[in-house]
Parts: sequence; C-alpha cells; structure tokens
Amino acid sequence: MRVLLSIKPEFAFKIFDGEKKYEFRKVIFKNPDIRTVVVYASSPVQQVIGEFEIDDILSSSPDEIWELTKKYSGISEMYFHEYFENRLVAHAIKIKNTKRYKKPMSLKEDFNVLPPQSYLYLNEEVVY
Repeated sequence: MRVLLSIKPEFAFKIFDGEKKYEFRKVIFKNPDIRTVVVYASSPVQQVIGEFEIDDILSSSPDEIWELTKKYSGISEMYFHEYFENRLVAHAIKIKNTKRYKKPMSLKEDFNVLPPQSYLYLNEEVVY
C-alpha cells in the first residue's frame, strides 16, 4: 500500500539527491501496511516528483530521534527542534530505494486528489 506525503520542495529534492534519508513527521499514518511513499513537492512546485520505499519508522522523543538521524536529516538542528517544539514524540521515516520520476505528475490529473495537509492513502495504482 502507498501513502502520498506533502513535502516542502527544498526537502523533497534532497530525498532524491540522497542528502536526506529521513522524513520527519509529527503524525504518522495508522496503517501498518504502508510500504511506499509517493512524494508531492508542495508549493511552489506542486508536482508529484517520485517515490521511495519505507525502510523503517522510528518513533521516540525528539532529542533521541535527532541523535539517531542527524547525519542524514537533510535539515538543520534548529529547524528540527522548531518543528517538534512542544511535542513528546517525533517520527522519522527511514528512506530506501528512491525513484525520481522522469516526468513529474499532477495530483489532480494523474491521481485525482487534492494536496494533503499531512498524508493521504493511495489505493489505486498509477502508471508511471
């Protein structure tokens, strides 16, 4: 099963450059069968640019998650701590097997969905 994540373009592109090997979330999807993340680069790009497989999902205190992921976080420590401010739990999706699409796709035309605030489950298969 797949999930669509909205990710800021600066971070989305770092995933496919190999600089960012963890995607951080305040809220993680409930379905344990999710194996693939489809990446929607949010405004101003507003396109689906690729996908990656989930290696693992780490959930712990923000301080512990930062220590485990900081080398490949793709973000500054200050940004990380601002993002998880006043949170007891931080989630880090460990990324593997990235696949950048040769031609970016449209959420509306190719997936028939609107941009999610956090995530959106994708059931039907889209041909790339």
